[in-house]
Amino acid sequence: MVMLSSTGAAPSAAEVLHARYAARLPTSLDKLAGPKHGLVELPLHVAWSGLRAYDLDRPRLRMGLYRTVLAEGQHEDIVTLLNRDLLLAQWPVLRTLVSRHLREVWEEAFPELTTAGSAAA
Repeated sequence: MVMLSSTGAAPSAAEVLHARYAARLPTSLDKLAGPKHGLVELPLHVAWSGLRAYDLDRPRLRMGLYRTVLAEGQHEDIVTLLNRDLLLAQWPVLRTLVSRHLREVWEEAFPELTTAGSAAA
């Protein structure tokens, strides 16, 4: 079944991606209760191939985990695996590593992310 937009046309790929990412958002960044340190192993539905275990104390690995969870994680994964403070600290770089659609959805929902980005610039 194809859902039609308000104009009667099938939604664009951008609209589909925007809706998909928006549906996964937490209600607030304060809901991000993931760990700040240690080893995190991603579930198979988030990381089905390649690296699945990430050391949060290694900045490059931490960035990889956040990028993967933002792109592939469901709502529950996002709130249990990501940490508010780490997301805010990493956002200025992380926003350049994720898709435009994902970045726009998160920055529209949480203006504090753009503030974090401009403060670091």
